[in-house]
Amino acid sequence: MSEIAKIDEFLTRAEVFYLATVNGDKPKVRPLGFHLLFEDKIYFGVGTFKEVYKQLEANQNVEIAAWDGEHFLRYYGVADLSKNEAVVQKAFELMPEIKEAYEANGWEMGVFYLDDATAEIRNMFAVEETYEFKY
Repeated sequence: MSEIAKIDEFLTRAEVFYLATVNGDKPKVRPLGFHLLFEDKIYFGVGTFKEVYKQLEANQNVEIAAWDGEHFLRYYGVADLSKNEAVVQKAFELMPEIKEAYEANGWEMGVFYLDDATAEIRNMFAVEETYEFKY
């Protein structure tokens, strides 16, 4: 299994994970659940109309934290906000109810992956595995 697939699998086991962004000079954290392994990158999606997307545009440094019941994941790097319509369409295939809501309201899904990133799988006391991702 590839390193990025291992991180994707961890996020799947965790089900809910937390995205930390910067809002001005303060941290802002919110739960997310959607992630998609596509072309060896893990993509995340948020509405471009939401504050979280505006925070990502203003400061791309982010961190994702998750707990799978046994280990913690810290996955941090720089959010690449490049548009990728193939990822958006795949997300909508997986979540038709989200597609319906976005289309009905004229909303746009913004997707991103973490570049120049580090993923750490940790126990309560130490890092057990570390992976670096640069695209």
